[in-house]
Amino acid sequence: MMALGIIGGTSLFGTKLLDNMEEREATTAYGPVYLLVTTISAHEIVFIPRHGKDRNIPPHRINYKANMRVFKDLGVDEVIGVTSVGSVKRAIPPRSLVVPHDYIGLFSILTYYDNEIVHITPGLDESLRKRLIEAAQALHIDIVEHGVYFQTLSPRLETKAEINLIKDYADIVGMNMATEATLATELGLRYANLSTVDNYAHGIVDEQLEYKDIVAAAAQSRLDVEKVLLKVIKDTA
Repeated sequence: MMALGIIGGTSLFGTKLLDNMEEREATTAYGPVYLLVTTISAHEIVFIPRHGKDRNIPPHRINYKANMRVFKDLGVDEVIGVTSVGSVKRAIPPRSLVVPHDYIGLFSILTYYDNEIVHITPGLDESLRKRLIEAAQALHIDIVEHGVYFQTLSPRLETKAEINLIKDYADIVGMNMATEATLATELGLRYANLSTVDNYAHGIVDEQLEYKDIVAAAAQSRLDVEKVLLKVIKDTA
């Protein structure tokens, strides 16, 4: 039985994919992890709610090392990260789905190699990326096939000046994907990302950003995300 890992946050709050899943708590060398497990189309699905069981762990308090390690410990080879992002390009409006092909993570990226000299070349798994894109296309769901994800420091949102800088180098901005992808690479896990664009970043348009509005926008994209994930699961050999 092939195991697939999914880790999600705001974009999957209240997802029906979690219905009837078995709750577990796993222990890792980096701390405990709350997770849910189920079987879909003969595939074991291991889901980690990024913000914890009660969805109240802020981005800067997430135990990324434990989250990614538990996938490895459970024999998961592939991980799909689902993230809520802001767009720094007017051409990528809210309600868009993006499958990034690269990322920028210049600040406070974690590593498992705290006490030894190891240099990995981080990246996103192209095969898993293509499966996400093909699933969306088969379902006639619009998908942005390429994009650069820029990870910023959480928990605050970005200033207008920061976004003005970022928009020259990236397409979407968020708080966690670069960390997850880098740790996954260190563990030998194949990682790809599906991002829901839930707002324009600060200053791209003239509107006030509020977290409650971001959560509400993410809920509107949830059904499409569920469909894409289920299609990927069912089409996995």
